[in-house]
Amino acid sequence: MTRAFICGVSGLVLTDEERVFLAGSVPWGLILFKRNVKDQAQLLALTSEFRAIVGRADAPVLIDQEGGRVQRLGPPVWPAYPAAARFDALDCPQSRKDELVRLCARLIGHDLRACGIDVDCLPVLDVPASGGHNVIGDRAYSSDPAQVARLGGAAAAGLMQAGVLPVMKHVPGHGRAGADSHLELPRVDASLAELDRADFAPFKALAHLPMAMTAHVVYTALDPTGPATTSRKVVQEIIRQAIGFDGLLMSDDLSMKALSGSFTDRAEALFAAGVDMALHCNGDLAEARQVAAASPQLEGRAAERAAAALALIAGTVQVFDPVDARAELNSALAMTS
Repeated sequence: MTRAFICGVSGLVLTDEERVFLAGSVPWGLILFKRNVKDQAQLLALTSEFRAIVGRADAPVLIDQEGGRVQRLGPPVWPAYPAAARFDALDCPQSRKDELVRLCARLIGHDLRACGIDVDCLPVLDVPASGGHNVIGDRAYSSDPAQVARLGGAAAAGLMQAGVLPVMKHVPGHGRAGADSHLELPRVDASLAELDRADFAPFKALAHLPMAMTAHVVYTALDPTGPATTSRKVVQEIIRQAIGFDGLLMSDDLSMKALSGSFTDRAEALFAAGVDMALHCNGDLAEARQVAAASPQLEGRAAERAAAALALIAGTVQVFDPVDARAELNSALAMTS
């Protein structure tokens, strides 16, 4: 039976050891990184084999394909896409910015679907604040929460038109964190009122989206010791209640240095907090085995959320001319820079 975790693998093809692991642990999904990417044919073979091993044709394959600094599929095989901040800086009407963000995400989704990838960890809904670490930086659409919500919503719409599920991140907000959670645990000391006004606002506006990823950040006004990923108070009282998100909630990568303890401890803590799905990215099988063993079977409300998310992209790909769309996007970016 499917377990409530998403794993990575080590390279361009599965090893025999990875095949045994996937067949025995049956993760809900697979996440890919640059180490897993060569070209379309190789990705189709990898994603198809993963789905065959876990026995589900709709088993999701995820990637972080934002554009800018975070783009796992890139030149020379795939186009380079602009960072999110580029769109708000364009000298054009707001409606045109909305359309260009949607068009860019539609093109990204087109690229992904052609490779067997159907979940993109986009849009980034973090709102940068003074003193915040550049790990977010130009990955954010704007420093204005309303604009982040508007452009993030356009990106989500574009992905879904391509039959790709969006994952909004990093709930309840990573923009004012003063450290990179890949390397250490950030602490945010803003008041609840300030967090609610700025950081939570885009997530509230887009709480209807099907999936979200947690932040490995301590918000001292909410929980003085536990990062959001493993804080029951943050998950239940903020993400589920104050923000109003009732979709599938996945963790950020458990191998990031913001978290401590064994991988068993990390996985158990996030599930105890109420997160639906554990994410482990680096392809280290020793770590992945711990995460898998600590991950429950996907059932109950988490299973309902997962099924509802996948149902949103079943047979939804709309007719699309990527050549004309790419020309339009490139022309707009060149003319309005």
